[in-house]
Amino acid sequence: MIVSGWKTGAPNIKTGVGFGLKIKQKDRDKYFQIEWTAVKIELEKGNWVEVNLSDSFWRDCIELRNSKIGRWMLENGLTPWPKGNPPKLELKSIGDRKFKLKSP
Repeated sequence: MIVSGWKTGAPNIKTGVGFGLKIKQKDRDKYFQIEWTAVKIELEKGNWVEVNLSDSFWRDCIELRNSKIGRWMLENGLTPWPKGNPPKLELKSIGDRKFKLKSP
């Protein structure tokens, strides 16, 4: 699935806090299960991050938020991005509650 970079109004470009991945609703419904409380994402360098799924993930805040994702985005030159033009990334399901994140 193709996901977009996400950030809060005031992300921290040193720590990575305030960054994450925006998922489309149709992809959330296809690749995620409502009984999951967290997912694991493998970053390109073989590092894993566990991301909690909040109740709002199943309503209108369909983001995977974690400072490790933010730091990965910073290290790969994916942020900052021009307003309204977040990076597009590939998030591939690789098993039960596991995904692999790849830059373009």
